[in-house]
Amino acid sequence: MFYAVAIFAPLIGALVSGLFGRAIGDRAAQAVSILCMLVAAACGVTAFFAVGFGNAPTETLDLGAWVQAGSFHVSWALRSDPLSTTMVGMVTFVSTLIHIYSIGYMGHEPEGTRYRFFSYLSAFTFAMLMLVTADNLLQLFFGWEGVGLMSYLLIGYWYDRPSACRAAIKAFIVNRIADLFFAVGVALVFLTFGSIEFPVIFGSVARHAGDVYHLFGTTFPVLEVIGFLLFIGAMGKSAQIGLHVWLPDAMEGPTPVSALIHAATMVTAGVFLMARMSPVMAYAPTALAFVTFIGGTTALFAATIGCAQTDIKRVIAYSTCSQLGYMFLAAGVGAYQASVFHLFTHAFFKALLFLSAGSVIHAMSDEQDMRRMGGLWRLIPVTYTVMWVGSLALAGVFPFSGYYSKDAILEAAYAAPGFIATYGWICGVLAAFLTAFYSWRLLIMTFHGKPRMDHHTLEHVHESPPVMTLPLVVLAIGALVAGYALHDVMLGPDWSAYWRGAIVNGPDNHIMTAMEHVPTWVSLTPSVVGLLGIATAYVCYMFAPGIPVWFATRLRPVYLFALNKWYFDELYDFLFVRPAMRLARVLWQVGDATIIDGMPNGAAALAAEGARGAVRIQTGSIATYAFVMLIGVVVLVGVFLLFR
Repeated sequence: MFYAVAIFAPLIGALVSGLFGRAIGDRAAQAVSILCMLVAAACGVTAFFAVGFGNAPTETLDLGAWVQAGSFHVSWALRSDPLSTTMVGMVTFVSTLIHIYSIGYMGHEPEGTRYRFFSYLSAFTFAMLMLVTADNLLQLFFGWEGVGLMSYLLIGYWYDRPSACRAAIKAFIVNRIADLFFAVGVALVFLTFGSIEFPVIFGSVARHAGDVYHLFGTTFPVLEVIGFLLFIGAMGKSAQIGLHVWLPDAMEGPTPVSALIHAATMVTAGVFLMARMSPVMAYAPTALAFVTFIGGTTALFAATIGCAQTDIKRVIAYSTCSQLGYMFLAAGVGAYQASVFHLFTHAFFKALLFLSAGSVIHAMSDEQDMRRMGGLWRLIPVTYTVMWVGSLALAGVFPFSGYYSKDAILEAAYAAPGFIATYGWICGVLAAFLTAFYSWRLLIMTFHGKPRMDHHTLEHVHESPPVMTLPLVVLAIGALVAGYALHDVMLGPDWSAYWRGAIVNGPDNHIMTAMEHVPTWVSLTPSVVGLLGIATAYVCYMFAPGIPVWFATRLRPVYLFALNKWYFDELYDFLFVRPAMRLARVLWQVGDATIIDGMPNGAAALAAEGARGAVRIQTGSIATYAFVMLIGVVVLVGVFLLFR
């Protein structure tokens, strides 16, 4: 029962604060939301330890029938296997800390508006919990679309800002494009297996391994097609290269929203989907090779962009994109356990980094440009310290959590056979160097050197209140110990005892064993390149600050390429946005205004003109009327004589 409480407590908080927030006031709405989240976190963490460590039975809680149409039957059900409980424990815990942090961060918002923000946060959490506890693809899709809707509302929370509205619409549209592929994949799953319930699908997947589609004169393996469609859906939600363009713009929302989207919800949904559908993906090697290629490419691509950004939140946003690439790299080589483990550890240090950035922005009177910061470490020491912890974890420095999970992914990529896996490993190693570089670039530009802000801003720099710093300290502890505490349990020699079949590697996949026997230099490589990245950042931004200027001047095309995010937005604007606008303009001016409106409007104008001509005849002169009558008689007689 407490497992159901963990899922539905955020919904209760969202409904109470959303429906009655205006009546009970912001403080009461905040209190209700946070109380419900505290209950959810307590129950979620309890379920995590009970199932993962206490060997509690994995079961499904059936809440009742949902859809019954012919042979299509779907129930509301809550799945409580180790994969689901791991996600529930992480989501509820991190989301609760973000809720508490939001009290201080959103404290400057006008009275009578904050209840809406807390309602959205709680609803966002509930949607993610429904996604990760689903026992069928329709319920998962419900949570999938729920987090998409709530991200739209939260990114555009400051709806009086045009940039926020554009960012919200962009996120919504890009995700809908990917979701179309996901929906088609779900439909094909039903046509193939006769059900969309996970037990039925997973129990019969081996029997359909040889099924093919006959299309365009050739054959396509059914499970490969389904794997590709599901992964394209995951690419949109998890911001992989090509469908990533919404993620940086999502920084227009309040910082707690950025932390929730990037750490615990939304973007991790695609990684979870790959792990949940691992029994199907195990029979789709071509799709998995594509996952590996996209994951490795995204890890490197996003890291290059992060090195050139100047907005503190955008740097961290691109680091999320890069780390998600690592997670898909692990899933692509079949190490789903390493993928989920990195998802788990990443939640702590990425939430920590975003909330720390929010603390900096709060101290800097809403300034986000790192070029206008500097010299802050003495003024906000708590934020400075915890941001060091988050950066060390992100860079994969021992003994912080990222060291254990990132190393495991790169070891799996090296151990996996094939050129694509090697390509992914190379991209991952290069991305590890760049990750450490841009992390310390952020730290140095923000906290070290001479202050570069105006005197008025400098005078008002102050440490955040305890309601904001306490969640930072808790997350910092998680970023420090989570990797060490859980590595042996989730990835050690006895990893199967923890996962208990919740993740299936496939009959010929022995990657979990192979990754334990890679050469020592492979295990050391991520740490070595990470330390080199840190050293490079110190040289470039502390000891020889002229180097970045030289690079940006002498290699300006390369610098502009990274600064402008590989010109993806400009490319999409040229290929899709402008043609769509031109087509819309033609349909409006020609199709709508000229043809659709033109025909009835033209007929009406003709009738009006005829009426105006008839009016001219009505002069009031008897002589004119007699003359017209005479003309009519002459015409009538002429016609009669002509056709007699």
